[in-house]
Amino acid sequence: MPPALPQWLQAWFCRGQRLWRQFLRHERPHRLAVRWNAQAGISIAIACMLVGLLSAWPWLVQPTLRPGVPAPFEARAPRTATVVDSEALEQRRSQLGPRVQVQITDAQANKQLQQRLERLLQELSASSHGHEKQLAPVTLTPKEQLFLENSGPQQLASWREQLRLAQQRMLAQGLVGSLASGQLLQASWLQLPQLEEPGRSLGAKVITRSLQGSTNLRTDNSLTQLLLNDLIHETGVPKIQVRAGEVISHRGEPLSQRSYDVLDHFGLISRRPALAQFLGRWLEAVLGCGLLVLITRRWKPDLEAPQALLVLGSLGLVQFFKLWFGAAASPLALLVPPSLLLAEGLGPACGLAWLALATLLWPVPLNAVATAKLLVAALVAAAATLLAGRQRSRAEMLQNAVLLTVGALLLEALLVQLLGRLARPLGGELLAEGVLMGGLLLLGLLLAPIIENLFGLVTRSRLLELSDLQRPLLRRLSSEAPGTFEHTLMICGLAEEGVRAIGGDVDLVRTGALYHDVGKLHAPQWFIENQSGSNPHDHLDDPWRSAEIIQAHVDEGLKMARRYGLPRPVADFIPEHQGTLKMGYFLHKAREQNPKASERPFRYRGPTPQSRETAVLMLADGCEAALRSMAPETCEAEARESVRRILEARREDGQLADSGLSTADIELLVRAFVQVWKRMRHRRIPYPIPARRRFGG
Repeated sequence: MPPALPQWLQAWFCRGQRLWRQFLRHERPHRLAVRWNAQAGISIAIACMLVGLLSAWPWLVQPTLRPGVPAPFEARAPRTATVVDSEALEQRRSQLGPRVQVQITDAQANKQLQQRLERLLQELSASSHGHEKQLAPVTLTPKEQLFLENSGPQQLASWREQLRLAQQRMLAQGLVGSLASGQLLQASWLQLPQLEEPGRSLGAKVITRSLQGSTNLRTDNSLTQLLLNDLIHETGVPKIQVRAGEVISHRGEPLSQRSYDVLDHFGLISRRPALAQFLGRWLEAVLGCGLLVLITRRWKPDLEAPQALLVLGSLGLVQFFKLWFGAAASPLALLVPPSLLLAEGLGPACGLAWLALATLLWPVPLNAVATAKLLVAALVAAAATLLAGRQRSRAEMLQNAVLLTVGALLLEALLVQLLGRLARPLGGELLAEGVLMGGLLLLGLLLAPIIENLFGLVTRSRLLELSDLQRPLLRRLSSEAPGTFEHTLMICGLAEEGVRAIGGDVDLVRTGALYHDVGKLHAPQWFIENQSGSNPHDHLDDPWRSAEIIQAHVDEGLKMARRYGLPRPVADFIPEHQGTLKMGYFLHKAREQNPKASERPFRYRGPTPQSRETAVLMLADGCEAALRSMAPETCEAEARESVRRILEARREDGQLADSGLSTADIELLVRAFVQVWKRMRHRRIPYPIPARRRFGG
């Protein structure tokens, strides 16, 4: 803040800064907002602008009105007029098109058919005059065979020329490929009147063989169009008779092609981009996207940039499909699945905020049916976001997908009944939309794990899956470091009870507690809970080296978290549960060797806990050994005082400064930890064991 500002302005500046920070802080659980770098901020700003561009696109590249778009006003004909009905005209063209086609002969096809005739004549000559007679291309009668053998070269040349001329005459008239072979043979025979038998019948066979199954005709589109226009004008161009004052379009009703033609005739269709409306819509969408990101960060301060891009990207995808499908876009299919997915991964507040913006950016105006459909979709999507906060497994997600689909179908059936005759033809369409929504919900259920891994989403279902003790990393911990595993289970119970007492995220702290010490797998024998004999630190006799080995379990734990794909909120427990605590034992050993030894090598590198959950785990880790070692006769008051001293020491050391834990929270944690301790130390009644009888006694 510039020091030259007046004191009152500095005070207002500090107050605004404080309010802004409070806005970005989440109360349950309390957590500092993740800072985004400049690149992330620019990416999110560009994403907001792209969503705004998709929302305002119709006002930039399309006329203000077009067929299928709800009319924004009620229009009446200013005067009586006769308008060409373009829809009926196109229908008449399509009806006449298959029946009216202008065809012309193709010179290339004629050339190929002539070459085929020459090849047949050569084969026929080789079959009758060669040294080794070949198979004839046509079936020959004895008279035809004698004709070929007894005719001289000049007579055969004249005969071949007659065949060529006959084929040219037939091709000039046009040849249809589907003509029956008998009729084609008869036509060929009629084209050879100058020849006598058997040369005439043989020539007809050869021509038929060369032309059979072929055509030399092709359709000429330009001549066909001219003929169609002539036919249409002869039968009369379809027209619309409009009387002055007649209603052309009703507000909110989809614009038909006939209404569009009439409005265009009266000059009521603007074909220029509506820049003012485009800028207004674009600015509205951009501001809405910015507000959506702020609301999401307000309720999820640890929101990362890729997750914010997921929120905006899903909104942009919905806007794209609205443009693609136009008035046929289904609100159920476009609003419900993204709302459920975002609420599951980022919380119900994010899902509801996304739903509100996606609904507000829906194309307007809407008629009664479209408004009712949008209302039903918004209600179903709101129910989906509220259910997402209670989902704890994939099975519940599947169950909710089915229930939402059935609920949507029932609501739309009620819609059909309420709207009566107007909506009755839409029953099948509404049923199809409900089924489509159900299919997309099931598809989202299949894709949810992939999206969670790509964008680092932490859902209840994923946390419960990670907390399964049969997971590979937890199985390794139980078999290779059993002492650490037992310590982990004890810490898990303390931390879970503590977080439950202060109203935090129990599922997150349970999962984080199970993985917080996985880094000890790199060298389990260096940690006292896994030692059964001598301590390797005593043989090392180097407190600085021992401190590096202890710190390494944090570094190795983070590497394992990345290798096994742990989400960031779970991996944060690994460094934050140690914070910047001192390794007091090794610091004491170092100062025995060098009284001036620096404290820095004997502190963990942090960071300090950044959330209430990681802070509770740190405190539970510090209290576990003290509670386990208390004498059986220790009273509850003494246990509370001992736990309170440990927690106060952590706070005085600055470990809880960024966690958001209040004094009241610490007192609740003291009571919760002592309650767990009381459950651990309960005594059992000694059962008498009868003496074993002797044989024969």
